[in-house]
This record gives sequence, C-alpha cells and structure tokens, in this order.
Amino acid sequence: MVETVLNLIASMTDAYCLPRPAETAHTLRLLGHLTSRLDAERANPLVFWGVGGTWGDVLGSLRYRTARTGVRLRCRRRPTMTRRIAGGCGCAALLAACLVALVTGAEGQGNGRGAKTVIAGSSAVYLGQQTNAWRPLVKTTANLTDVRSIKSTFEFRTFDPEGMVFYGDNKSGQEWFVLALHNGVPEMQIYKADILISVTGGPRLDDGQWHLMEVSTEGKFVLLEVDGSKALMVGLHSKMVEEVITGQLRLALGGILIDSNKLLVPVRPEMDGCVRGGSWLDLTTPWETEEEGLELWPCLERIQRGSYFPGSGFAVFNTSGIEAPESGVKIALEGELGQMDGTVLSIRGGDQTLMLVVEIKNNSQTILLTFGNTVFHIAHNSKTLTLTVGQHSLNVTQGQEPVERLEFTPEIQNVGQSVWKEGRLAIGGLLGEGEVTVGSNFLIGCLEKISIQGKQLDLDLAAKDASVLSYSCPVWQRERDNGPDPL
Repeated sequence: MVETVLNLIASMTDAYCLPRPAETAHTLRLLGHLTSRLDAERANPLVFWGVGGTWGDVLGSLRYRTARTGVRLRCRRRPTMTRRIAGGCGCAALLAACLVALVTGAEGQGNGRGAKTVIAGSSAVYLGQQTNAWRPLVKTTANLTDVRSIKSTFEFRTFDPEGMVFYGDNKSGQEWFVLALHNGVPEMQIYKADILISVTGGPRLDDGQWHLMEVSTEGKFVLLEVDGSKALMVGLHSKMVEEVITGQLRLALGGILIDSNKLLVPVRPEMDGCVRGGSWLDLTTPWETEEEGLELWPCLERIQRGSYFPGSGFAVFNTSGIEAPESGVKIALEGELGQMDGTVLSIRGGDQTLMLVVEIKNNSQTILLTFGNTVFHIAHNSKTLTLTVGQHSLNVTQGQEPVERLEFTPEIQNVGQSVWKEGRLAIGGLLGEGEVTVGSNFLIGCLEKISIQGKQLDLDLAAKDASVLSYSCPVWQRERDNGPDPL
C-alpha cells in the first residue's frame, strides 16, 4: 500500500516522499484546506515545481505546515521536470487520498531523535524556527589555520525589520562579530580587545527580495557589501589587539554564542528570514543544528508580506497595553478571508469570559461572529474586516461599508469594562481558559495586515507559537505563459 501511494504521489508531482507517523486529525484538516484550494483553482491549473529543496506551492506548503505538529513528510524534487496538475475535483480528491494514506499508515524514516541535523554551508536555511530566541539555529566550527578567505558571502531575504542574521567569533567568544537588521537596515556590532562598536546603515533589506551580502576584512577594517555596493565600513585599532592565527573560529546563523547582555545595542533576536548560497570564509566544514533532534524547516519558495498561520498555533497579547478611548478600539484585519480556515480573532476578559470570536469556515463566503452567546453570520465581500469595540456596542465594517451594529448585553457590558485592562486578545486561534498558550481551532491562512488603532500589530511582541510567521506568507504560484520564474 505504501509503495503504491508513493508511486501515485511521484507520478503526480515528480517528487520522492518519505513519510513518517503523523497526527491524523490535524493532517486531515490541513488536507481539507489544501484540496479545497485546488478545487477553487480548477479554472487555472497549478504548477507544482521547485528549486533548492522546496518543490511546490501546495505540497511544499503542507510540508511546512506540518513540520511542527508531529507530521513528518519529507520530499525531494526530481530535477529538470515540471508537471502540470489540473485543478479539478478529481485531482484534489486523488491528492488528498494519497496524502492521507501517507500520513496515517506508513512507517517513518529520517533523522533519529536526539541527533543533530547536518547541512552544507550553502544550504537554504530558514532563520525563524528557534525554540530559544538567542540560541543559533545552525553553527559550524573550524580551525583558524583552515581559513582560506577573508570574506563570507550569502543571499538573504526577509520582510522582517529586526533580528539576528550572522554571528562569528574566536577565542571562545572573547572576540566576536554580529550582523543583524535594525529598522530594516544592516547593523554590525563588533567586540575586539578593548573595543566595542556598533554601526548601522546601508539600504533597507526588509523588502522580501533576495540580496547578496558580503562580509570581509581589509586590514583593520570590516566591510559589508550589499548587492555589490559598500553598505558599511568599520575601522578598528587598539594597542591591545594581537593577530590570532591559531585556535578555533565559530560561525552561527539566527542567533549568538555569547550572552546577549554583551551587545552594545539591544536587538530583538527573532528573524523571519532566509539565508541561502553561503560561502563562509571558503570553509568546507559542515554546519549542524544547535538543538538536538531539530529538523530544519524549508524556506518558502515565494513570499508576500503578511503573517502566516499554519494551523498549529496562535499569537496572544495582553490587552493592558491597548489604549481604549471613548470612541472605541478599532481592530482591522486584511487578507483573503474567504480562503482561510479557523479562528481569526478572539478576545477574552480578565474573568475568562469569552467576549468576541471571529471565525471563518474553509473556503466559505460567510464569517461567523460570536458576540457573547450570540452567533451572527456575515456575508464575506471584502478583504478588510474592521471591528470597533466601543463602550456600549460593537460595530462591524467590511471595506468602507458598515454591516452590523451590535449592542452590548448586560453580561458583555461587564466584560467590556475590564477587557482592555486585564484581558487577552488572540490572533489566529480560539483562546482557552487558564494558561495563555492554551487554544484551539487554529487559523490556516495569511493575514496581510493586522492593526489596532491604526497601528500595525507586531506579532514578535506577543506570546506566539513558533509555527506562526510574523512577517511573511507563502505565495500560491499560478502558471504563467512563459512558465514559472526561477527562484
């Protein structure tokens, strides 16, 4: 049975898939969402293709979504082939049947638990999956005598304006270098002998495009080039500096190997970004994950700005940080709401009373709004849904058109008086009672914009599940007249 299913998947997608035991219920929900997307696209066939380890928008998205939920579906793309899959119901049903069989009845293969994942330095690495914010995702160690180049080059892509990218040190961290983003532009921090310096400048890199980065040394200067142009140059001179030609060099991505208190300028470490094509001082030593048993997530093939919820977690904010004027608190959500599945928003008061829930059923044109004990069905006709929670009422607007005005019941009135002082607001899931991380009916989909009182909500400031991407969403690739663009 397993061999038959694998052959079916291979014939449909030109991919080799190695399944591992899965969490069946969650996988079925993901499959339902994905196959309905296929049905919805039947007039425009999808192209399943990929380069560098990510081989298709649908199956690649499934692999990404399930990588943190117990599902293990590891796939490799056959090279030089592109297969068209018609978007009709028959194809969707076959795809679903194949994948359900894979994740429910097959024996698993892959890295054993407890082992560290080893990759080449040129591999594509998604930086945002750390379980510990400051701990690097991957690192490598080499003898200084093996270093044959004074520069490191790599490609970098992100929509995230702040976070750690690249770290290097010697003497076990007594001298170190950090490359990060701050307000979207590069920032270098260097410590050597008695010198601690930080410099920020160059072009904004949080535009979602691939940029070629080069870090090098020229005498007493450290240089950063972006896309072939000099972005930063830092000069270092100290009588205490001594040339080091022995010992070990450590390099790391997505974190640092020193105490964060040693940084001159505080930096938020989380980085929703990707690195690929690295050449690190011309070293050939492999990189390995800092955490044992960690399977690296793939870099998304194409991204757009937004916050992505794969159906396995949500982001929770304390409402005490939200100002509540007499005119009310305005919450705006923007995205392809009709293509989402799950709870988009929920608000719970300090007494654990659930005040408001916004839910979307898979590929439905109806939004379910639960206000207290009352459920309202709102026809979906706009990408923007705005909720204004006032002192005595809730106003619902789609685009520029008001669609509902709901007066508070006595029960909701009591909750409303305290919800902005000691309540919780969740994006992407239904708040449970008790612990902040308890939730259910998690969202599958991309919210392109989330704002409160006109200010963009930063999910990195929330108690957020690691599966949620704060700044990027996958893009579903449509067939073009001239074929798919190269990665």
